[in-house]
Amino acid sequence: MTDTQNRYEAWIGHQAVDSAGEKVGTIETLYFDDASGQPEWLGIKTGLFGKKQSFAPIAGATNAGDDLQLAFTKDQVKDAPTVDPDGHLEPEEESALYQHYGRSDYEASMPADSDTGQDTSGPETDNAMTRSEEELAVGTRTREAGRVRLRKYVVTEDVTTTVPVRKEKVRIEREPITDANRDQAMAGGDITEEEHEMVLTEEEVVVGKKVTPKERVRLEKDVDVTDETVTDQVRKEQIEVDDDTKAAKRG
Repeated sequence: MTDTQNRYEAWIGHQAVDSAGEKVGTIETLYFDDASGQPEWLGIKTGLFGKKQSFAPIAGATNAGDDLQLAFTKDQVKDAPTVDPDGHLEPEEESALYQHYGRSDYEASMPADSDTGQDTSGPETDNAMTRSEEELAVGTRTREAGRVRLRKYVVTEDVTTTVPVRKEKVRIEREPITDANRDQAMAGGDITEEEHEMVLTEEEVVVGKKVTPKERVRLEKDVDVTDETVTDQVRKEQIEVDDDTKAAKRG
């Protein structure tokens, strides 16, 4: 099988639609010209449950997305002469098909539009090629950068403070005998023994502890936004014209 045949084999299994875009059937096989090796006819599964194979010219067919659009109506394909799908068309069979589609052998072998460039890299497309290029699709995603824990623990430290402490002490007070206190002074007799007692008090430091709430502590989040530069390579298709007619003129 030639490279040309391999390229056109890509049509097999695709849907064929008519000139109005209506579904005709599934492309089952291709029929090639014995001399040129170019594809000429499509064998299309049509009819109820796709049990019938109808023939339609490849000439004038164009790609329509994933489908192949024919240059003829669905009725024309459906009413085409019945030919035994044995992998080869006899001359009389081809003539009958050409006559049905209103084309001569010569017209059928010519491109649908002789002024339009032909796709030499595979099945026919339209008369223009699409230039594409890659673009950077830059976004962000969230990932875990780490964890922060709030933990409480106990430490011990020395605290020094000053506390005023009161302490009683005895003081001797003497007073002379006067008319005012003479009676009290003589009330105990002339010569006697006597004892007086006084209680002295003092303050002592007592240390206790109490728990006092000081503050509330919690974790919160703040967001810092910074700019990061991303560099990558993208591919672009370029289209150039390779005109070999200029070289021929120069020669």
